[in-house]
Amino acid sequence: MGPAIGQLLPLAVGVAISPIPIIAVILMLLSARAGGASAGFGLGWIAGILIVTAIFVLVAGGIDTSDSDEQSAAASWVRVVLGALLLLLAARQWRSRDADSEPPRWMRAIDDLNFVKSTGLGFALVAVNPKNLLLCVSAGVAIGSAGVSGGGQIGALVVYTVLAGSTVLIPVIAYAVAADKMRGTLNDVRAWLQANNAAVMSVLLLVIGAVVLGKGVGGF
Repeated sequence: MGPAIGQLLPLAVGVAISPIPIIAVILMLLSARAGGASAGFGLGWIAGILIVTAIFVLVAGGIDTSDSDEQSAAASWVRVVLGALLLLLAARQWRSRDADSEPPRWMRAIDDLNFVKSTGLGFALVAVNPKNLLLCVSAGVAIGSAGVSGGGQIGALVVYTVLAGSTVLIPVIAYAVAADKMRGTLNDVRAWLQANNAAVMSVLLLVIGAVVLGKGVGGF
């Protein structure tokens, strides 16, 4: 399981420091329904990471069930395509880094989110957001094609999910323990992420895309 975890760490970090879900959970923690909305969002976020990644663990396991050259090449091509898509997203993010834009409609409506709606939003920010989706797909492929046992795959999936979801879960738990002390810190983090969202993600996607692409090319 060790080699699989090594491949997963940069992908988990990429999801973990994705600014949009962090900003979303901070806004929920500063909203009128902080407890229910943030708990629902955390649940949906973790469920999204787990389900999307698990699906592609199964898909990649089906591709790489033997040592045939054809199946190894197929797994390598999957990595090449994923790496190239991540690099394209990095370029797009970098070009938009100085653009002024209005906050998304869902972000302006955070005060109206209840537990159920925020759970759906958390899941959607994994399953629909291209950046997070590609990172989870890459993680699923890495786990499924690592050649480890079923128990090892489950362990790697759990580790990835916990690491990738940590930056949303930690503020929720910290706020539940010390709400008053967290408000100032949450406002500072939100302001910094909003100002540096595109630049942070473009650099991150560039690094991870290069790693995934290199892994795919090296498999031929």
